[in-house]
Amino acid sequence: MAELSLAEGLVTFWHSYRLPILIATASVAILLRAYRKFQPKSKAVTASSIPPSPRSQTPEKFEQIRTGESEKPVVVEKSVPKAATGNDPTPKVVSGPKRVFGKKPLKVAGRRREDQGAPLSFIQPIIFFASLTATTERYAQILLEDLRAAAKERADPENRERGLLPPQIHDLSYIDFDDYFTTAPKPPSTSPGTRYVYCLLIPTYNIDTVLNTFLGHLDETHHDFRIDTSSLSTLAGYSVFGFGDKEGWPTEEEGFCSQAKELDRWMAKLTGKKRAYPLGLGDVKSDAESALKEWSRGLQDILVDILDNGGLGEGVAGSGDPLESDEEDLDDEENDGNRSKRRNGQDVVDLEDIKMGSDGPSGSGPVPVDFTTAGKSAAPNQSTVKEMVPKTSPTYAALTKQGYTIVGSHSGVKICRWTKSALRGRGSCYKFSFYGIRSHLCMEATPSLSCSNKCIFCWRHGTNPVGTTWRWKVDSPDLIFQGVKEGHYKKIKMMRGVPGVRAERFAEAMRIRHCALSLVGEPIFYPHINEFLDMLHSEHISSFLVCNAQHPDQLETLHRVTQLYVSIDASNRESLRKIDRPLHRDFWERFQRCLDILREKRHVQRTVFRLTLVKGFNVDDEVIGYADLVEKALPCFIEIKGVTYCGTSTSAGAGLTMQNVPFYEEIQEFVVSLNKELERRGLDYGIAAEHAHSCCVLLASTRFHVNGKWHSRIDYDRFFELLEKEKADGTSFRPEDYMRETEEWALWGNGGFDPNDQRVHKKGKKKALQAATE
Repeated sequence: MAELSLAEGLVTFWHSYRLPILIATASVAILLRAYRKFQPKSKAVTASSIPPSPRSQTPEKFEQIRTGESEKPVVVEKSVPKAATGNDPTPKVVSGPKRVFGKKPLKVAGRRREDQGAPLSFIQPIIFFASLTATTERYAQILLEDLRAAAKERADPENRERGLLPPQIHDLSYIDFDDYFTTAPKPPSTSPGTRYVYCLLIPTYNIDTVLNTFLGHLDETHHDFRIDTSSLSTLAGYSVFGFGDKEGWPTEEEGFCSQAKELDRWMAKLTGKKRAYPLGLGDVKSDAESALKEWSRGLQDILVDILDNGGLGEGVAGSGDPLESDEEDLDDEENDGNRSKRRNGQDVVDLEDIKMGSDGPSGSGPVPVDFTTAGKSAAPNQSTVKEMVPKTSPTYAALTKQGYTIVGSHSGVKICRWTKSALRGRGSCYKFSFYGIRSHLCMEATPSLSCSNKCIFCWRHGTNPVGTTWRWKVDSPDLIFQGVKEGHYKKIKMMRGVPGVRAERFAEAMRIRHCALSLVGEPIFYPHINEFLDMLHSEHISSFLVCNAQHPDQLETLHRVTQLYVSIDASNRESLRKIDRPLHRDFWERFQRCLDILREKRHVQRTVFRLTLVKGFNVDDEVIGYADLVEKALPCFIEIKGVTYCGTSTSAGAGLTMQNVPFYEEIQEFVVSLNKELERRGLDYGIAAEHAHSCCVLLASTRFHVNGKWHSRIDYDRFFELLEKEKADGTSFRPEDYMRETEEWALWGNGGFDPNDQRVHKKGKKKALQAATE
């Protein structure tokens, strides 16, 4: 009872005085907080506030640090706390900087830093070359044999743990630059002491080639902050030999061997100044082979020295520098000058002085600003745009010698041999048998002489420019259109005195009815290709455009053409790399994208696969691969033809001979096999026509097989009628809307030669045929 009374009393007390109690408690808390805030902090720190450190409790009196170069011990003395006494319950920690004792290694002028690792035991020379016309490749083979002989001569049967290895050789067109020129290849695990020496042989061109891509890669590698500045420093050394033409560039200042000189500079930077032997230069018109031999002998001596001495050793001041001393000094002075100007002379512009209105000095356009170059001027660097094929260039001379008429700075036109044949009544090419185009009414031209491939079977002898991007002066479509017509008519007129030319066909030839945009290069590469096509169609000139499936963006935006070709030179990535030798590193991905685009356009354009068969390269066991590509793109037509051997050093250098040209019987056999594979997959294709003289057969989609007859030919009048209607009111049309029946003599099994013409057999073929029939 007493406890209950006490509890009731406390509750009554709380209810009566709770407000004053809460106010008093809050006031006390505020006062304590204010007191602590304004109380001055003590500078003394109690010993208990210092966390014990395992390092300070068990100190090491000395540590030895070995440097990479001097290999001498450097003594580091650390402060040691005094022993604890009765008056000092805790040890007193003495803080302070570490004292390092050592000797700075002496710097030797021109000294080369040899790479740490296994001692050098083997030297592996690697030859890299680039070649368009197979000339440099031939010289690379000479160097290969020289180094191979040197390795054999140097071999010591009693000492197999040290020596000069047989050289390796690589074409820059085929390798992945990252494998060899971003970082050096690692030595094999079985021979960690192997060191590599790069021997680079390159020509110099005034056109875009794989060398431009290669030099650009070295530039990017050197300036990439993610990659070590001397990323190739593990090499034992390098040396460069350049080939040039003194007739075109008499001096180095004018461009003689300029790309070799540039390559030598980049390699000096990337290898950390490991130039093993001086830059060699040779004139292809005079002393190239003798200069290469002399350079090769000196290089062999250096390889032996590296092997004997374990590295390049020491050199004089400036040894291995990218530039000659006077050039480097000048470059440094310019850089110093630019730095001082940036420090002292930068202009400050008031925001009120920037005119953004339409009455400003720059009009309504945006103000050009260069965000990449520091300096006084804000104007962009205006560089002169070069012509693709200047009239003074060796390329221009080579192409005109082959019969081209160069139009403007990047276009061309040429008379086809079938045009000459048709003028004399000796037959037209396969395009007449398949599609109804008479060869003497056909103009073969291109608005872009540049190509992105270097096909081994190219008829152009490797003299046309190559490149992956358009970086040249661009001529107007009207200039090209008028120029190619004028050039074509001029060449036709030159045929008027040729024996056998028929007067009626000569008169017909003075009216162009068709344009084959397949002469050379990549027509779709021309930035204004659609405008050029419109000009052709405005004069009722039909268009056959051929592309190499390397420019999908341009293909996707292409306007209507009478017939759209894509060259299919291989069924897989490796075969395509070997045959087309593409410049794009993502060539296979581009190829696949183009096939996807072709599939989308198959109901708008007449799409054609052109398969060029090269025996020993893309024929054996590739039927299934080609069928995969057909299934992916579903083209309207598939042309299968044998390669035509052009008999140049370019072809020979790529391993192409007459033995690689298939017989027509082999083409027929391949076509039958491919057709069976397509039937097995349920794809609706059939063998529609042939032209034995061109060694060519046509497979067609059954979309063009109407009422039991093939309709591979084109009704050209109907095409232009539909095209004009589409432009007028937007009425679309399909390839089937302008097809025409194939002639009986062109069908599969009939040979495909026009009976109105006369077949001329050369070199006794006619007599052989007559004897065979008898």
